[in-house]
Amino acid sequence: MPKNTPETVDTLISARWIIPVRPARQTLENHCIAILEGRIVDILPQAEAIERYDATHGIDLPQHLLTPGLINAHGHAAMSLFRGMADDHPLQTWLEQHIWPAEGQWVNEEFVYEGTQIAVAEMLRSGTTTFSDMYFFPNAAAKAASEAGMRAQIAFPVFDFATSWGQDPDEYIRKGLNVRDDFKHSELIDVVFGPHAPYTVCDKALEKVAMLAAELDINIQIHVHETQQEVDLGIEKYGKRPLVRLNELGLLGPRTQLVHMTALNEDDIELVKQSGAHVIHCPHSNLKLASGFSPAKQLLDAGITIAIGTDGAASNNGLDMFAEMRTAAMLAKAVSGDAGAFDAWQALEAATLSGAKALGMDRKVGSLEIGKQADIIAIDLSALEQQPVYHPISQLVYTACGHRVTHSWINGRLVLADRQPSYLNLSNLKDKAEQWRNRIYPDPIST
Repeated sequence: MPKNTPETVDTLISARWIIPVRPARQTLENHCIAILEGRIVDILPQAEAIERYDATHGIDLPQHLLTPGLINAHGHAAMSLFRGMADDHPLQTWLEQHIWPAEGQWVNEEFVYEGTQIAVAEMLRSGTTTFSDMYFFPNAAAKAASEAGMRAQIAFPVFDFATSWGQDPDEYIRKGLNVRDDFKHSELIDVVFGPHAPYTVCDKALEKVAMLAAELDINIQIHVHETQQEVDLGIEKYGKRPLVRLNELGLLGPRTQLVHMTALNEDDIELVKQSGAHVIHCPHSNLKLASGFSPAKQLLDAGITIAIGTDGAASNNGLDMFAEMRTAAMLAKAVSGDAGAFDAWQALEAATLSGAKALGMDRKVGSLEIGKQADIIAIDLSALEQQPVYHPISQLVYTACGHRVTHSWINGRLVLADRQPSYLNLSNLKDKAEQWRNRIYPDPIST
């Protein structure tokens, strides 16, 4: 009998290992992923794939590992242009004496567009395929991400006070919803609410955000319980802890993403659990600003979804999610006194599927499953620093892997090949970064 005619697919990727994330804790060896029209249509052994599929584009990666693209669940992308400008200061000093004045002087649409381009290139080169951004001029950030083929949640900021992008909460909300309308048909961009923090947004504005988010079924991302000082000030001003206040205002729920969450007690954790809200853990930023330690093990034990974010490059100072995974795992062990806490698998899950759950994207991305969008990264594990490979998941989390990412696909499109972004020019971006440095801080070494 004649052999069956091979099915045509757009892309067939063959690799030494695949970690699909679902099923959990599974590693596949010598398998292929077949992609058609932006979606994963099959994951199967290489020998079967050769017989079953005829690919328009085939790529063989015999020393690589494939995982879902990493999801950077919180950041301020354009702040890459402030990287290293105000290091070694506590949070409030850093914000009030350095960052906010610099933003008032320099941040405009051009700054955000070019700063986001630089951040997107950095994230692509270290394995991120989806990021969440909260910053001024969200239209410019969305444009930069979309042009680079990058998936993004754009959280437009809401403040009580005037900034370069708005004057008051009503203006921020109006302009932000206009950005949402502009990108409502995008397959890559989701626009959501980003009230900055309980201490920068009043009750009336938070209630309005909660009401509109419920009406429009839109996510909310907010910095909260970032430091003990924030909690103490909230109790002093409102007579209650910030999370309690947010809950009473209707802001906590399954659409809510709570960023940082370091100063927590048992009642706080129970409140988050009951609300169905998600936690975005930013270990490097919290450590650098001496903000505190998020109790990751307690949160996981309570069944709360924990995603991982880098925060902005001004408080990190990088956007490498592999480095963030490693620190999250190490920190959880030290804080809990349990070497098994936040193990390598849990760290990878937090940076992939849990990130997708927190952003409301888990039906599309976050794991390598048939029917999901083909957001995939390839990591070269052939270097001496990765040898020998006993457990690929452990290698990903506990060895330096961000710079070993060679290829990325988003919606099945190749957006990074041999570490070169497909739609961004690295040389031009370095020139832009240097031009901004010369404008913002022309003589940093002698100052």
